Amino acid sequence: MSLPYPLLYLFVFYFFGVVAIASALTFVTRKSPVAAALWLVNTMFALSAEYVLLDAQFIGVMQVLVYAGAIMVVFLFVIMLLNLGHPSEIADQRGLWPRLAAGAIGLILIAEIMVIGGGKVAGKYQVPLGFAADQMQKYGAVGTVARPLFNEYLLAFELTSVLLLVAIAGAVVLGRRRDGRAG
Repeated sequence: MSLPYPLLYLFVFYFFGVVAIASALTFVTRKSPVAAALWLVNTMFALSAEYVLLDAQFIGVMQVLVYAGAIMVVFLFVIMLLNLGHPSEIADQRGLWPRLAAGAIGLILIAEIMVIGGGKVAGKYQVPLGFAADQMQKYGAVGTVARPLFNEYLLAFELTSVLLLVAIAGAVVLGRRRDGRAG
């Protein structure tokens, strides 16, 4: 695909990448869970824009509908259920050492990605040019995403759904124990 303005395309692509990273960092540093959830929604929208720029419009729309829409509604419901609206009650009590350890682990993981990718983040996992267009003609927009998801990655997909279900059930159980109604 020939783009009429490749420099503008690169600028917009990197702009949304920086917005996604900045929003994710802001998300993990907020004390208020509601504010953190809103920053996570901003991250999801920036990632959706990245998918659209990569010519994966279906995945971009699903990013907004599923993650920024449905999952965030569930997160906010759990936040409201657990009554986590007061940042003074849930302030981070840890000191400087856990934060430094987390930063060191993050740097180690980034170094691993760079070593495995041979200096490039994408490395050997790059999709050949024209691959998506061929798949789109053969299977359509939904089939291009659904075939690998429900064939090669079915186990990972199902395990992720079970993990999310267990996390929601655990949040409900923790919320009920705090109120003293059960357990």
